[in-house]
Amino acid sequence: MARNRTMVGLVFLTFFVMSLVTNILNSLIPDIIVSYRVTLAAAAFLNFAFFIAYGVMSIPAGFWVERFTEKPVMIVAFVAATAGALSFALRPTYHVALPSFFVIGAGMATLQVAINPLLRVAGGEEHFAFNSAFAQLVFGSASFISPRIYSYLVENLGRGSQGNLLLAILARLTPPALPWASIYWIFVALTALMVVVLGILRFPKVEHTADESAGSLQMYTSLLRRPMVWAFFLSVFAYVGCEQGTANWISKFLSVYHGYDPHTTGATAVSWFWGLLTAGCFIGMGLLKLFDSRRVLIGTSIGALLCLTAALFGPANVSLVAFPTIGLFASVMWPILVSLALNSVSEHHGPFAGILSTGIIGGAVVPVIIGKLGDHFGLRSGVAFLYLTFGCVLSVGFWAKPLIANATLKLKTPSAEPIT
Repeated sequence: MARNRTMVGLVFLTFFVMSLVTNILNSLIPDIIVSYRVTLAAAAFLNFAFFIAYGVMSIPAGFWVERFTEKPVMIVAFVAATAGALSFALRPTYHVALPSFFVIGAGMATLQVAINPLLRVAGGEEHFAFNSAFAQLVFGSASFISPRIYSYLVENLGRGSQGNLLLAILARLTPPALPWASIYWIFVALTALMVVVLGILRFPKVEHTADESAGSLQMYTSLLRRPMVWAFFLSVFAYVGCEQGTANWISKFLSVYHGYDPHTTGATAVSWFWGLLTAGCFIGMGLLKLFDSRRVLIGTSIGALLCLTAALFGPANVSLVAFPTIGLFASVMWPILVSLALNSVSEHHGPFAGILSTGIIGGAVVPVIIGKLGDHFGLRSGVAFLYLTFGCVLSVGFWAKPLIANATLKLKTPSAEPIT
């Protein structure tokens, strides 16, 4: 497949919509607890249902991409997301939310499998690390917009909708006691629009060679026999666990050990974590044009570990800054891990992408482990579990041996006279 900017742009747009739908979940948890009168564990289980879909659907999605190609699979994935959002928007109850969030997560998992190999081929293997970092930037940018849409709807939906057609429509569709649920009507519209865009857009014919094939059961079996595949799976599991484990416990840690208000200072610290996670992509893209991605991964992992140490054991003002700064160093870990993994095998990238996407369930598992450890040994000891997950990410920089290294700028230097 020739390098195709339209396909690269479509992948970035898909990442944007995926982020809007995915990153709203943490913002909804307090409303879910109050509105449905459920326990913290019951509320967290909705988040867990979403991420478990990655474990269930990622590998089957690889088979679908191989058999039906990217376009129809992406359309079906967005149809599933639309159906899940619509079912919850029509009946926003806890019992409907569980299967609805799982279906939405299944759609997102399928998209994740389809678009990563597509980005690798459409943008060029040698530019995959850079393009993945840019996709992470797009993904992170949408995480700012989604909570703001949610805040706008909650603050304005009950105040009357004269002169605002959108609010007027949403007010008629949403129960007055659940204004936060109105955002799922927005998601219905966005995902349905993506179905239309995909239907209209002409995909160039993708010639899947053996290395880009999503594969058969034998291919998955062959991959799973390789220790390197399991190592990259665990590294992805660990990274997503780092990201979610940090974000989920920042506010509580600052409240327990330093007395900060979780509704103000704590929430702001979490916001800065995601903000720096996004802003760091700019720096990361520059670093990936100058240095080998493994060196960048080692440097950022060490930086994250130093920040984690300062956050756990430093005074209040240091902890308040160090926790969000972890996001700055974590910003390029995901794209580097994925690019190193896919560029470390000469074939079967489709099924490998499915295996890697399955590792996203780390975002559901690691925060629970931290909570369990915190219950028994204190939250500081629980959050210290992130030393293990960040250490796993750090190790990749030492043992990864990609077949194709990331493209870097070749800086010309003036020739020097030999020293005699």
